[in-house]
Amino acid sequence: MASPDLRAELECSVCLNFYTDAVTLRCGHNYCRVCIDCVLDTQEGCGGFSCPECRERFKARPALQRNIKLCNIVENFLSAQPDLEESRVFCTYCVDSPVPAVKSCLLCEASLCDKHLKVHNKSPEHVLCDPTTSLENRKCSIHKETFKYYCIEDSTCICVSCCLIGEHKGHEMVSLEEASEKRKKKLKNVLRKIITEREKTEKKVRSFREHGRKVQEQADGETRRATALFIELRRRLEDLEKRVLSNISGQKAQISSSLSDLIQLLETKKDELSTKMRHIEELCNMTDPLTVLHKSGTDDLCDTEEEDNEDRERDDTLLNDGKDLDVFRLSHTLHTGLSDIITWINEGIHIPEPADISLDVNTASNNFQISDDRKVASWSENSQNRPETPERFNDCAQVISCQRFSSGRHYWDVNVGRSRRWRIGVCYPSMDRRGEQSRIGNNNKSWVIGVQSDLFSSFKRMFEKRFGKMLVIHDSKKIPLPAEISTERVRIYLDYEAGRISLYDLSDPIRHLHTFTATFTEPLHAALSVDYGCIKISGGDIGRCEKSTQRLVTS
Repeated sequence: MASPDLRAELECSVCLNFYTDAVTLRCGHNYCRVCIDCVLDTQEGCGGFSCPECRERFKARPALQRNIKLCNIVENFLSAQPDLEESRVFCTYCVDSPVPAVKSCLLCEASLCDKHLKVHNKSPEHVLCDPTTSLENRKCSIHKETFKYYCIEDSTCICVSCCLIGEHKGHEMVSLEEASEKRKKKLKNVLRKIITEREKTEKKVRSFREHGRKVQEQADGETRRATALFIELRRRLEDLEKRVLSNISGQKAQISSSLSDLIQLLETKKDELSTKMRHIEELCNMTDPLTVLHKSGTDDLCDTEEEDNEDRERDDTLLNDGKDLDVFRLSHTLHTGLSDIITWINEGIHIPEPADISLDVNTASNNFQISDDRKVASWSENSQNRPETPERFNDCAQVISCQRFSSGRHYWDVNVGRSRRWRIGVCYPSMDRRGEQSRIGNNNKSWVIGVQSDLFSSFKRMFEKRFGKMLVIHDSKKIPLPAEISTERVRIYLDYEAGRISLYDLSDPIRHLHTFTATFTEPLHAALSVDYGCIKISGGDIGRCEKSTQRLVTS
């Protein structure tokens, strides 16, 4: 049984059969001579030639060098495989031993090797073709004559009798050679398209592989950074833990030492008091008055009250002055240590500050009210009578920001409140300011997320404080988001160099909604549009706007 790996090495990558008259290109790849000639024919007039496998390019049509060793290997391999021998064509006249045929004669219905081909009849009726075991397929099944023509109307090969007296009489026909050339020309056109499509596919594969490699490198870098961060974080937390526990242990030892000294002092005092008690009890038990009055030291026994008051004050002072753990100092140490760690984390993990966005009144349409702090835009039935300028939106209720971003990473939050039919996102300053195509999302110069719904469902959602399905829109192409969005706040994150605009639902927890990818060619402005409601961008007071919206709903 032949090894599958060996068989694969002996197969032409064009026809996927064993090499026939194998030839080699300069790049080292091998093909059947007929196969590579056909491929090179299709590349004529395309500005150069290339290898079908490695895509190495040649300015001129490459010379084909017969690979004699490979031809011999294929011949020996096939002769050693009985199961493969059955599929080969052998000379009909070599009866002693099988000899591979080089041609087959359609008239004789025989296959010939080189030796018998030399002595074969050269008359025109003896039509020669490539070796085949299916000679009957080359003759008309009705007239038993060799196919000579091709019927264009019926798309089939026919013989002379079919043309003159058969069912194809009067049909448009051409010679087999002409039909074959037309078919080859069509196939070559198809092959060119396939080659072009394959090159495009290979380019996409390379692009995706490169993107995957970059993502892998990015993931590896972030993994190393996160690992180092957590290692250092654990070290700092362990140091802080040791410091706090050491502080607790030190305070405990200090207090315990003071309490031990005090207890020892009080124990001594207790013994002295016990001695005095016994002495007094003895005096109290005496019957002789003179003895009681003249007994030495009896006056000292009666003068202990002032001394007891001094001892009591001293003991109370020692007991209450610093004999408890200093919880405030411990908490302060813990809080300071954690604050230092948080500061270190914030320095190590760069999170951009929210962009300070202000709305450009000069671009606001006349049915838009802009708040004094330029943070809130609200729809109004009354025209604002602003002067008409080239930068003002005339046909859509929308406005863009004063700020423009041409580099870096930025983010801002937008509160859409209970507005209906709103869109928020980014746009180029060159976007049209007239017509329906000037609405953000309806052109290839803006990227937005929004909600568009009928009046009844919008009012219902305004009272229920929820939204329906949202859409992301670019160049008028709308993609519905799969999730039900219940938040009233959306975050827009822009990474200009990476060409990414990411949208987040600021519910708890934060959810990623969608990311646009593009190669930005202009600065970007924050943009927003709203009908019947108001929108707050970044900071700003939306309360007055909400009240006006409620009045609109109830009116």
